[in-house]
Amino acid sequence: MSSNSNTETIIIIDFGSQYSRLIARSIRELNVYCEIVSHKSTWEDIKKSNPKGVILSGGPASVYETNAPLAPNWIYDQDIPVLGICYGMQLLVHQLDGVVEPSDKKEFGHATLNTTDTNNSLFKGISENSSVWMSHGDKVNVLPDGFEILAFTENSPIAAMGNSDGYFGLQFHPEVVHTEEGKIILKNFVEFCGCAQNWTTKNFVDQSILDIRNLVKDKKVICALSGGVDSVVAASLVSRAIGDQLTCIFVNNGLMRKEEPERILDTFSKNLSTNIIYKDASELFLNSLKGVTDPEQKRKIIGNKFIEIFDEESNQLGEVDYLVQGTLYPDVIESQVSGDDISAKIKTHHNVGGLPEEMKLKLLEPLRYLFKDEVRKVGLELGLPTEIVNRQPFPGPGLSIRIVGEVTQEKLNILRLSDWIVMDEMKDSGLYHELWQSFAVLPDSRSVGVTGDHRTYGEVIAIRAVNSSEAMTADWARIPYDILSRMSNRICNEVPGVNRVVYDITSKPPGTIEWE
Repeated sequence: MSSNSNTETIIIIDFGSQYSRLIARSIRELNVYCEIVSHKSTWEDIKKSNPKGVILSGGPASVYETNAPLAPNWIYDQDIPVLGICYGMQLLVHQLDGVVEPSDKKEFGHATLNTTDTNNSLFKGISENSSVWMSHGDKVNVLPDGFEILAFTENSPIAAMGNSDGYFGLQFHPEVVHTEEGKIILKNFVEFCGCAQNWTTKNFVDQSILDIRNLVKDKKVICALSGGVDSVVAASLVSRAIGDQLTCIFVNNGLMRKEEPERILDTFSKNLSTNIIYKDASELFLNSLKGVTDPEQKRKIIGNKFIEIFDEESNQLGEVDYLVQGTLYPDVIESQVSGDDISAKIKTHHNVGGLPEEMKLKLLEPLRYLFKDEVRKVGLELGLPTEIVNRQPFPGPGLSIRIVGEVTQEKLNILRLSDWIVMDEMKDSGLYHELWQSFAVLPDSRSVGVTGDHRTYGEVIAIRAVNSSEAMTADWARIPYDILSRMSNRICNEVPGVNRVVYDITSKPPGTIEWE
């Protein structure tokens, strides 16, 4: 459910940059559809997306190294504007017979950009001296024929370049917030590409409904409901398209938060006008996780069990062809990256890389190319209430990946009650909807404590709270000390077996939002 022949697309070719996702976010914010693809993608793969421009991302390699990833030849054969960023700029130079060499002075952090041509279409509206963010150890030494210097910094005599064919290169990163006028530069590029900037939420909903109808036709569809905003929005979108051909299945895997199954069923019955089947498989999931400590294995076991249950339930409904899932773009990116070996897989998501290789049901993932904030907008466009749309994300594997080590019923009880206290205090303080996520984690560690003059050797609870807009990057939340103090006091006093509470102050990167 990505783009169609009428959608204008900016293609982002990924060379392993940590910032590729930020490029995509910045382009989407300009109401232009974009996709991150592998540098191995062929023109046959790309042309169906109706590309209006190409962005070459940064990356950790050096273009002159043996086996360094190269831009595909088709970008030079098609009459499409190209913007190279950092490594992407160096690739343009290298492949068009310029010269890239190691720099005597590496350039990391802020730099002052001096533009030599403010009338150039890429730098329209940009200050003559603007702060940009550098991150490179190589430099362009000789420009290819036909290119000219558009900007320089103290350590980069060629910090930006361009030619009359619509090829541009930037040695700095316009996609990061540290580049003050980076969004203007990216806006100038998509305008140069002739993009109408009309990729809106309403257009996405209307087109998705048509795509779903054309794909499904008269077939039956089941939807995996988890209670999170992703699955509810996916179910609502498919329901709008095919009506009673859809049956939703809510599986209680026993890994949910306190009282969550009851709340979810109540929410579904009030807001989804479709058939809903409830399946309590708590014991099945917990038994399958016995003795398992590896987080990747946990995710795959849970993914497999879900599919087994959906297959069983679909058999009772007659012939069912499709399974709807609320898979999002960050899930796809983190599980599969770009399909090559220059980017590291962060973790397997149970609904992407954790699925079995052979499935009876075909996947229908209408949100697969959306970020979380875009999904929330789709939910509002579909008329879902704000209390559903603005719920904090909750992982499909549930509390199993917030328990480090083996998952047991005893640990689940401890974590559920601790997490309930965190959520209660967050809502009471008014911070719940201001944060991306806030929750409790049960690490695989114990500590010595004192309770009522007696020595204790109890569990440790970690509190995790982050700010983010799309889950690709996140910063730890600066929660007031008095709120943290109340959480700690309540958890130690109300949760049996816990005698210590810590607060996680790690951002993403280097950490991930979830502990496993």
